[in-house]
Amino acid sequence: MTPRSQPAVARPVPAEGPDLPALVASRICHDLVSPLGAIGNGLELIEMTGAPGKPEMALIGESAADATARIRFFRVAFGAAAPGAAIGAEEVRSALAGRARGSRMALDWGVRDSLTRLEAKAAFLALACLESACAYGGTARAARDGDGRWTLSLGAARLRTEDAFWPVAAGGPAPADLPSSAVQFALLPLAAASLGRVVTIDRGATRIAVRF
Repeated sequence: MTPRSQPAVARPVPAEGPDLPALVASRICHDLVSPLGAIGNGLELIEMTGAPGKPEMALIGESAADATARIRFFRVAFGAAAPGAAIGAEEVRSALAGRARGSRMALDWGVRDSLTRLEAKAAFLALACLESACAYGGTARAARDGDGRWTLSLGAARLRTEDAFWPVAAGGPAPADLPSSAVQFALLPLAAASLGRVVTIDRGATRIAVRF
């Protein structure tokens, strides 16, 4: 199969004023973390009383931990990112570890520095796009060069092809019936535009690369 590269299109222009959908996402993630944390704390207290562990308790604990981890990733990817705000390298790694829970996509995160929230948001959205193509297992890699240019790639023996969505990730128009499971494709070019970048996509039979 011949590799395909999405043509560059007009750069999306972020809307002026507050990003209300992102603020809603931030609010939801923020408000859900506390009760999920309380569930985990409650289970720890029960264990401290010496009560015998039960499979049901373990399932509740694992589910709460999984939900908390996913929310931490979603908050960076879909939440608000104020210009100039930063996110530490440790917080990035922690959020990425949450993404790995239950995922078929392994990740080699080759970025060791702290990032701006805008950069982290764009990179996390790119990972979400790549993960949608990783239905059968694979390894993603993230790299950032000295000029701040990102390359996030996915290699796998078999990839799920979403021809309708990758042009959207490169800045093309989103279809009116875009499913919620593919919203990251529409958000990625907007996040890149906030950095003054344009997204390019290279796709082949066993590899997809996202650059901005």
